[in-house]
Parts: sequence; structure tokens; C-alpha cells
Amino acid sequence: LGQLVATPGALDLLEQHHVNLFDLFDLLARHASGDWGDVCAEDAYANDQALIHGGRLLSSYTLVPGNLGSRVWLVSEQNRSATTAIMPSEY
Repeated sequence: LGQLVATPGALDLLEQHHVNLFDLFDLLARHASGDWGDVCAEDAYANDQALIHGGRLLSSYTLVPGNLGSRVWLVSEQNRSATTAIMPSEY
């Protein structure tokens, strides 16, 4: 996963929804194991191909079921130097 970083907006969102460090590590573990969360089939396929051929990885997790405003993305760079927690609106 490389260096783990988060944008200010993602940190605020995590704090707002009382996501602690252990919960965040659970999301990172899901991302690292190929559980892409709430992405569409095309993005899931792109992620699967990126694992084989190299490329950026994108996972999407909704912190509060049914609340799309509580969605956080995890994005791993193509070279796997960093994985960023980011709000979709910040991308």
C-alpha cells in the first residue's frame, strides 16, 4: 500500500462518523485484499486488471449504510508508493 495518507476532508469525515484507527485499518485491509467496497462493476474490473498489469486502485466504502455523504475512497497509486484516504468530492 505504500505510505498511508489522508486528506483533511477525509480525516474530518472519519472523525465526524467516529471511525477510529482500527476501523480505518479494517478498510485498508479490505482494500489490500481486493474487497473494493461500493465500486461499480467496471471499476472493480479495472482494479482487478491493475493488480495484474499495474495501475491505480480505487476502493469506495460507505461509513454509514445508506448515507452516500459518508463515503470515503482509498486510492493506491500506480507504483504503490502511497494509498490515500480521500472524499470523492476531493478527487
